[in-house]
Amino acid sequence: MSPAFKYYGPAILWALFIFVMCTAKLGNAGNSPLFFPGFDKLVHCGFFFVLVVFYCYGSIRQQLSRSLSYKSIIIFTIFAILYGGIIELLQNYVFTWRTGDWADLFADSIGAMMGAFSVSVVVYAMSYDKK
Repeated sequence: MSPAFKYYGPAILWALFIFVMCTAKLGNAGNSPLFFPGFDKLVHCGFFFVLVVFYCYGSIRQQLSRSLSYKSIIIFTIFAILYGGIIELLQNYVFTWRTGDWADLFADSIGAMMGAFSVSVVVYAMSYDKK
């Protein structure tokens, strides 16, 4: 594996998992009584929360430090939101059994920003602990 991607394995696998889950034919699974209204949005939010956390974790591990710049966190967040947008476009135009939805993209964005906020808090706490 390339040294540039050595620590990003979990993030890359998670991104592939998101892609597979967002493009798979689910049939009647979405109509199951186990799911409440808005469950889909909650899942999108969680997917992208974890994606940003994994990318930031990989970056921290690659740098061999306990810090991460806010610029890097913002770049990872923007990347995750763009990835969500690409998936929604693919759902709308390529995977015709799925529908692209602005609300899903909004949930992706909220999840990515929640992940960025969480990582920022943890990075700040770790740097505060050093002082």
